[in-house]
This record gives sequence, structure tokens and C-alpha cells, in this order.
Amino acid sequence: MKFNEININEKLKDKTNELGFKELTLIQEKCIPEIIKGKDVVGQAETGSGKTVAFCLPLLDKIIPGEGIQTVVLTPTRELCVQVTDVFKEFGKPLKIKTTSIYGGVSIEPQIKRIRISEVIVGTPGRMLDHLRRKTMDLGRIRFLVLDETDKMLEMGFIDDVEKIIRYMPKQKQTLMFSATIERSIHGLMKRHLNNPKIIKTKSQVDSSKLAQVYYDIYQQTNKFSILTHLLKTNKDGLAIIFCATRRECDIVEKNLRVHGINASAIHGGMSQNKRTQSLDALKNQKTDVLVATDVAARGLDIKNVSHIYNYDVPKTAIEYIHRIGRTARAGENGAAITLLTGPDHENFRRVQSNGELNIKKVDVPEFTKVSFSRKMDHGNKTSQNKHGNNNQSNNNNKNYRHGNKTSNNSNRNYRHGNKTSQNKHGNNNQSNNNNKNYRHGNKTSKKSY
Repeated sequence: MKFNEININEKLKDKTNELGFKELTLIQEKCIPEIIKGKDVVGQAETGSGKTVAFCLPLLDKIIPGEGIQTVVLTPTRELCVQVTDVFKEFGKPLKIKTTSIYGGVSIEPQIKRIRISEVIVGTPGRMLDHLRRKTMDLGRIRFLVLDETDKMLEMGFIDDVEKIIRYMPKQKQTLMFSATIERSIHGLMKRHLNNPKIIKTKSQVDSSKLAQVYYDIYQQTNKFSILTHLLKTNKDGLAIIFCATRRECDIVEKNLRVHGINASAIHGGMSQNKRTQSLDALKNQKTDVLVATDVAARGLDIKNVSHIYNYDVPKTAIEYIHRIGRTARAGENGAAITLLTGPDHENFRRVQSNGELNIKKVDVPEFTKVSFSRKMDHGNKTSQNKHGNNNQSNNNNKNYRHGNKTSNNSNRNYRHGNKTSQNKHGNNNQSNNNNKNYRHGNKTSKKSY
């Protein structure tokens, strides 16, 4: 079906034509007519399936400009919030419908001003509740509610927040849910808040015939980073996404890749919103070739031209594995999903392989060159003078828990927040930067080969 065949405002049709949209995707073809009819809909679709447009177009067609907030879209992450907002803004321009994104990590005041003039609010649960408790947002006239990436919102523990937000809305409204998977927890939400919903499922956007799934069984964990570096320098076609289990690991891997000449950027929940946006923009504009990410930060993001997925840390479940690999081998293009398996990953990998539909083949570890790998995180070292007039540079980016590291013979205490400068008994200034945590082994910096 073509966009000019659907029953929506002509201005929206013109906009789809202007943006190069011609044929509807499967999720769009099935959802749009049902949403236009006013039915509650549950759509099971993966990232990149076109689901945002599937609910954006029919809702914009129903919204009345100048009548206050009429639509709320809840998303699990800030990045997805911004991405969905951009779609609503682009298609809403010809209809003079205004959309505001609401998420944490940035000042709340500009959001308060924009809320007053918007018809559509796209937000993350936490910041939405902040506004509702402050009474800076009134949802009493909401007509449409969309829960996007519902399974991830529940997985991240937002179920209570979602329920609280819904209580601020009228009972009579059209509710839409979109999710990559429809599990038991989602069924409970459906029963409580949807009225006889139309359930729509689409097949995977990933072409399994064009997706190579392989794993390397790496005997020595210290070789993992060296092998990753070798693979990245060998496979240069398209963009690559590397998945790590933790925020800290993302930062460490990204920093080490840059040391070895690989143009990488990181994205995770511990970064400021500006830095996260910069990382995504750099990848989308092809200023970087590699994105190092956590599952949460990358969920829902539609990034084009991804040719390789690297599981630097193995996901805990088959579902998360499927979410990861679903970002490549799209639109008829070839792709590769590569898992770097070491000793600590075997339990997770067994759970992934329990899904009989996955066909992950073992391949021999290639010849590679050992490269250096440092776990030292550089957050901006400060230099201070000791009593002999020499410069001592220390990067005590951490709280010392068990072994009580002593970095100087003075009465200076390192507090928890920010840099504190104090004078020792010789009158010298000692400055330390306490940002991270050293748990067991104190402040030791070493270079290792991984």
C-alpha cells in the first residue's frame, strides 16, 4: 500500500512524499487503519520497522491545533524520546501541531514553557512524574496515549511510574502499545488499560539469510580486546555497534579503541544528555565509525547502515541478543553479528543458545596482534607541587574502600563530591579528583593486553 492511499489529511500525505516515503511498511499498513478507526492497538514490531510513523501519522490527523495537550507518548530512554519527538515535529509542521520532549538530565524550566504551547508530549516516565507532581502539566484532556518500547519500560522498572502517570489521565482515551516482544507482564498492562485491543504482529525486519551469526571462543580473556581491535580494522564496511554490559566498560572500551586509531564514540545512561546526543549525531553523520553502547541506551534507536554488531559482553537472554542483532542485515543488506565469548560469558551464552531459532556458528579465532589495554580512566588529571617543588600528578578518581590508599602525608581528607583542595603541614596545595570508585585494589594504574 502507498501513503497516498491511506485516509489521512492531504498535508500529511504531501509531507510523506516530500520526505521520500512511498510504500508503507507492514506494521504501518496494519496499524494505521485501525488507529484511524479509533481502536486500541498493540503492535509487536522491532526497531527500524517504521512503528513510529505507524502511530504518529494517524494521531496527528486527529489532533486539533491550539486545544492543549491531547497526546502523550511514553518512552524508556532519552534518546528514543528525542527520536520520536523529531518525527512528530517533522510531520506536525504543516498542521501547526507542536511537540515537546520531556526527559531528565536537562533543565526543567524550558520544558515548562514549551509544555504550555504543545499538543503532543513525548517523555520518559521519571521526568513526566516530576512535572505532574509540580503541577506544571495537565493531562486531564488527553485523548491519546502511546506506550513505546513497552517491554523495555517494564524491564527497566518503570511499571509503577507508568501506572501513576495513567492515573492523571481520563479513563476514556485511545491507547496504543508498541513492543518488540509481548510477554506476560505486558498482558497485565493491556488488561488494565486497553479496551478490546487489536493485536498486530509483524515478522522480523532482519533477513536471516543475509545475517552471519558467529562466535569466537576465546580461551584467554586478556586477548578479547586485541581480537576486537583486529576485527574492527579488518571489517571496515558500514557502521559497527559494540555492546558492553556496563557503563564503565563502555567508557573503557571506547577510550582504548581511540588509543589504537579507531574512531569510536560511547553512549550509556551515565553520560550527560549533550554527550549522548553528540555520540549519536557523530555516528549518524558518519563522523565516527563505531558506537560502543549499553543495551538500555541503544534500545529503540534507529541507526542506518549498520553492518556489524559485536557482543563484547554476551547478553543475559536470547531476547536481548535478538534486539542487538536486529540492527543489521536490513533492507536487503548483508550484516554480521559477532560474539566474543570468554570464560565469564558461558552461562549467559547458554541461555542465548537455548533459543532454537538462533543459528550461531563457532569460528576459529583469527591471527591477531596483541595490543595494549588500560583500565585507567582519565577524567582530567590535576598537577600539584610537593614540598621539594616537584610536580606530582595523581588521578585519584575514586573512593578508596578496603585498602585505604594514602596518596600524600597530609591532613587532607578526600570528600565524595567534586574536587577539594587543602593545605598540608608544609603549606603545599594537594588536589585530588574523586569521581570513580576503587573497590578492592586501590589506585593502581597498569597497562595490560586484552
